[in-house]
Amino acid sequence: MKLQGFDIPDDLFYTKEHEWARRQGPAIRVGITDYAAKTLNDVVYVTLPKVNEKVLQFKTMGTVESIKAVSELYSPVSGTIVRVNSGLESHPELVNKSPYDDGWILEVKAPDFDSEQGGLLGAKAYSSHLEALLKSQ
Repeated sequence: MKLQGFDIPDDLFYTKEHEWARRQGPAIRVGITDYAAKTLNDVVYVTLPKVNEKVLQFKTMGTVESIKAVSELYSPVSGTIVRVNSGLESHPELVNKSPYDDGWILEVKAPDFDSEQGGLLGAKAYSSHLEALLKSQ
């Protein structure tokens, strides 16, 4: 799905703060949306939490810094971080170039993901949220 040039994959779950979550084997892979990546523009640094750190749904888990601003990252799920994208340390621009693939941020073991999905947006709902946001700007 596309909305005003922004990719919104149908197989992801989204937060209103523009993070996404995708089941990746036994873990949930997390990143920021195409809209967030393009809005931030040139990402120069990503603060990654540590493996084995606990995260809570909708709570801060790190930051993304661009030449324009620093934005907080919010976890779309609760659980334990099992992997971080260490490639972002030397190549933070991957977040801009490939937010849904090479620019993913971390993976979380999220035992309550099935129940927490109710607090997330599907692609259609995220698209509507984004459309309303773009109209209000």
